[in-house]
Amino acid sequence: MEFVRLLLVFLHLLGMALLVGMFLVQRRAPAGAPLNQGWLHIAALQLITGLALQLLAPATDQDYNGAKLGIKTVVLLVIGALALVYVIRRVPAPKWLPFTLVGLVVVNVGIAVFWT
Repeated sequence: MEFVRLLLVFLHLLGMALLVGMFLVQRRAPAGAPLNQGWLHIAALQLITGLALQLLAPATDQDYNGAKLGIKTVVLLVIGALALVYVIRRVPAPKWLPFTLVGLVVVNVGIAVFWT
């Protein structure tokens, strides 16, 4: 069970790095380009791995802070909702959108690291 937990942690951390990388990919896109679908896919990866880690907590003797995870989930759902709206509409992504998305990713990482 420990291997499964570590694999989920690995995928969760990889997803965080991919979200930051998606910001760099979006910055290289020409002006007027739609939002890259990767934002949506990686946000889904983060949600799935985070929820799986929460659900496996009793089986792996881990103790997680419910309030912290609730706030992190809400921030991730905001990222996913913004990505979903702009990916489905296929309109040019506003200039503020990638910065907002990566800012929310950084906030989520900050909550994960500094909220003890």
